[in-house]
Amino acid sequence: MKIALSKLPYDRDALEPYVSAETLSFHYDKHHRGYVDKLNALIEGTSFEGLSLEEIIVKARETAELDILNNASQAWNHAFLWESMSPNGGYKPSGQIMEMIENDFGDLNGFKERFQKAALNHFGSGWAWLVQDGPNLRILTTGNADSPVGTDMTPLLTLDVWEHAYYLDYKNERNRYIEAFLNRLINWRFAEANVVDQTTMKAA
Repeated sequence: MKIALSKLPYDRDALEPYVSAETLSFHYDKHHRGYVDKLNALIEGTSFEGLSLEEIIVKARETAELDILNNASQAWNHAFLWESMSPNGGYKPSGQIMEMIENDFGDLNGFKERFQKAALNHFGSGWAWLVQDGPNLRILTTGNADSPVGTDMTPLLTLDVWEHAYYLDYKNERNRYIEAFLNRLINWRFAEANVVDQTTMKAA
């Protein structure tokens, strides 16, 4: 069973003017598809074949098979990225996710300031994440293809800060790209759907 390329949840021009159709087409059809195709070629006929992306990431990390790990992680990260953005994003969250934001960052602006600083100051290629760590929210960055998958943390949202994600639209102005994500694209409904209920976990 091959790893399938995840479907974009919106049209390629749906995020304009904040992410252009040209950027999204290039990012999805070239980069994301490339990681999936290379991963399938790498795992064919191996013990990784037939595993889920998450299982491949965990196993490749344990066995230090870096080529498989990098391509599996990038395939997973990009599928998660598309869901982290929405044509109707950027609204003020409510409900449980807003309560958690207020508890851990003070208010929504506090979250935005800390996320923007982390994403902007990350050196080189990588990802900025909002994760759940037990009952709390955390902001972190990972280098290159790394992600929180397979750790004790639960990813809620991510932003790709590799240059290919924004250079056609923003050139070297990563700060403007991050601001567009936070104010116009961020998908809080997706983040809340990923929150792990701590009451359920304790009961289990």
